[in-house]
Amino acid sequence: MNVTFTIRDLGQLTRIKPHTLRIWEQRYGLLKPQRTDTNIRLYSQEELKYLLNVAILYENGFKISRIALLQQEELSAEVKKLTQTKIQYFSHIQGLVLSMLELDEESFNQQIDSNKMVFGMEETITKIIFPFLQHIGILWQTNSINPAQEHFITYLIRQKLCVAIDEISSENLRPDYKKVILFLPEGELHELSLLFTYYLIKKMGHKCFYLGQSLPLHDLAEVQKIHKADVIFTIITSTPCMEDVQPYINKLYAVRQNASIILTGYQITSQNLEIPDGITTMKLPEEINAYFS
Repeated sequence: MNVTFTIRDLGQLTRIKPHTLRIWEQRYGLLKPQRTDTNIRLYSQEELKYLLNVAILYENGFKISRIALLQQEELSAEVKKLTQTKIQYFSHIQGLVLSMLELDEESFNQQIDSNKMVFGMEETITKIIFPFLQHIGILWQTNSINPAQEHFITYLIRQKLCVAIDEISSENLRPDYKKVILFLPEGELHELSLLFTYYLIKKMGHKCFYLGQSLPLHDLAEVQKIHKADVIFTIITSTPCMEDVQPYINKLYAVRQNASIILTGYQITSQNLEIPDGITTMKLPEEINAYFS
């Protein structure tokens, strides 16, 4: 895949300002971009990978004059040592981006396992994995990753979440536990956020009924008749589409059978909607923690 990036793209992905990148190019020959006929800099995916490594070292106290002298193997070795310690969250995120671009499962697993030991699973997910998934969105916008790379990394993250969920005892219910149904609307397949919410709520001692992806509303209604959940939780990221979200909310409200509803996801937080009483909208994992604590 012949992918190129503008200097603005590199700035978004590495947090290094374009002005700084230009100075580094002139002073240290750090990157050697191609230029269009109109003199716009274009960078390859290999240069992005290199700069991600540079950014990790630079954000953690290495001087750029020293970094510029490192050979590729030395650079990678220094980064590997850093990503196994308690460095800044964003440096860990950059390390995961590198693992995805290179389809490096061993590196991904080492980083996540190290993060779990240092930060714990919940902090690893909220401060590293979820911001990393937002970075994937930027990479999609610039056409700089392909479906194989996204599927590779989301599958690995899903594995980690499922293991973490299985390690929570289902018998460890708090005395005032709530019964919570978690599902995604029919056609919605972006499951990682829902799995993470399942992890959070189950860890706080509530009883969960995880119904997963692409659930028709009439099936949700049948489950609710049986279990009479206190809370119904769903995430609307891409389906239904923007103009159909309000009608969907109205239909969901009609089948709730007195349960409270929690809604989140891009299609919820990015537009003005009429939210009936009994429905709560959320943006951040911290709000979920506060609601169920």
